[in-house]
Amino acid sequence: MSYKAPLKDMLFNLRHLARIDEIASLPGFEDAGFETAQAVLEEAAKFNEQVVAPLNRAGDVQPSSWKDGTVTTTPGFKDAFRQFAQGGWQGLQHPVDFGGQGLPKAIGAACIEMVNSANLSFALCPLLTDGAIEALLTAGSDELKAIYLEKLVSGEWTGTMNLTEPQAGSDLALVRSRAEPQPDGSYKVYGTKIFITYGEHDMADNIAHLVLARVTGAPEGIKGISLFLVPKFLVNPDGSLGKRNDVQCVSIEHKMGIKASPTAVLQYGDGMVASIASSTGPGAVGYLVGQENRGLEYMFIMMNAARYAVGVQGIAVAERAYQQAVAYAKDRVQSRPVDGSIKASAAIIHHPDVRRMLMTSRALIEGCRAMASVAAAAYDAAHHHTDAEARKQNQTFYEFLVPLVKGYSTEMSLEVTSLGVQVHGGMGFIEETGAAQHYRDAKILTIYEGTTAIQANDLVGRKTLRDGGQTAKAIAAQVEATEAELKRQGGVDALAVARHLAAARAAFVDVVDFLVAQQDPNAVYAGSVPYLMLAGNLMAGWQLARALLAAQANLSEDAAFMQAKITTARFYAEHILTRTAGQRAAIVEGAASVTALPLEAF
Repeated sequence: MSYKAPLKDMLFNLRHLARIDEIASLPGFEDAGFETAQAVLEEAAKFNEQVVAPLNRAGDVQPSSWKDGTVTTTPGFKDAFRQFAQGGWQGLQHPVDFGGQGLPKAIGAACIEMVNSANLSFALCPLLTDGAIEALLTAGSDELKAIYLEKLVSGEWTGTMNLTEPQAGSDLALVRSRAEPQPDGSYKVYGTKIFITYGEHDMADNIAHLVLARVTGAPEGIKGISLFLVPKFLVNPDGSLGKRNDVQCVSIEHKMGIKASPTAVLQYGDGMVASIASSTGPGAVGYLVGQENRGLEYMFIMMNAARYAVGVQGIAVAERAYQQAVAYAKDRVQSRPVDGSIKASAAIIHHPDVRRMLMTSRALIEGCRAMASVAAAAYDAAHHHTDAEARKQNQTFYEFLVPLVKGYSTEMSLEVTSLGVQVHGGMGFIEETGAAQHYRDAKILTIYEGTTAIQANDLVGRKTLRDGGQTAKAIAAQVEATEAELKRQGGVDALAVARHLAAARAAFVDVVDFLVAQQDPNAVYAGSVPYLMLAGNLMAGWQLARALLAAQANLSEDAAFMQAKITTARFYAEHILTRTAGQRAAIVEGAASVTALPLEAF
């Protein structure tokens, strides 16, 4: 089934929720108003619909392959990535100083959604490169920036993020990879890294690996971790590629989804044949990024960029699954409608439960897309606003939303892709229809760049408890202001949404009060994921409530679209926001039962 970018919804969000014309008033974004956004999004849609989307199925049935240390990507990927780079898509939101287009994240996020809807496996390569660029921009030396940034921004080279080791998953205190200082200021890096997305491939001339390792004699635990740039090929003084570094891909994983994305096991400093090890001995040449023992701090720059992007991936794969489910529901004839409106078997979209599944999917996607768009706008204001206090407030708001965009949107993608299979019925369980691929692909999104529980722990510890719930309650006050606006505007839809939004906000505030007052850490973290789901639900519902207000105010502009937006917002309020009552009860009243069963009883 072909992919069609949801441009109307994206542009509605940019205009009315993210307020792109206000972003265009910020220094550096003067040419990035609505007209620019529309032109960029339309070009992105064409490219992804025509070039990238047709490769999605091929990537599932002809995944990347490994042989003798070499990874060959799915046929068509290499050429598509060349076109992606030539089109300037890698550098869309990166600085003009390094060859990028310097556009706001609000515009970039919509383009990221499109490429991920078109082909999740393909999109992972530029996603990791974006993170590497962010880390170098923040912590890289002028020399590293001069050598690597322009090539990464252009897409000529790609980047990776190397955290995980066989014994060190989320617990990075256990990292054992080591780095030995060399007389010329470089380091020799040794160790094994696993689960490295696009750690080896044939789509770019060079790969810049950003690697966590310990300098000899560094402190134990996370305080002794440093960050290194280890290139696949060394770079000569004139910028040309030199010898192969002592880093090799010893295997790639066989996964349940995102099969076309090579997930590599990389070996550093193992004396790779035909590498620099032949002349200088084992050890991959690496260059320190920033200062020694501050690697985790820098890696979190990449991590936060990637976490937001993974949340957008969740929205993207859900959109692809929803579009396919709608097409199938309109085409599949089965049974008479229960209301007798058609006297013969009809397309299943006439059946109420199929409509319920499609509306649930639509509402969840549009709510999460709106939340992500508003978060991106906050990021732009946090980095470009002329007022220091405004920058601070937007940064706080963005940081609160990141675990929600990542955690809630990816959990949402599992619900929507599962519903997509269900709409297809038995045919959804058959691989040839393609519905199952979206479901399988989506599963990894709740796991990588920090599981849902890790996002929830971040939301509880750093974003809620650290300031005694002040940020959470300040956001709740903004939600309450939207409720008042809904009541002022009036009408059956606005009043219904206001009522459910108020109940969800009250549940959220109750939970924040509970978490702040609770003394038992087990009781706090037993409810961390339900809290994330409640908060994400509320934030997405809030943005759809704002969307309803904008749609009512602009009904004459595109009546059918605006009315659909109003209907979807009301459905979200009545069918999804209402889940918050149960989530509140589980957190506030059910903490003890989570850990009550003795370990030996499991």
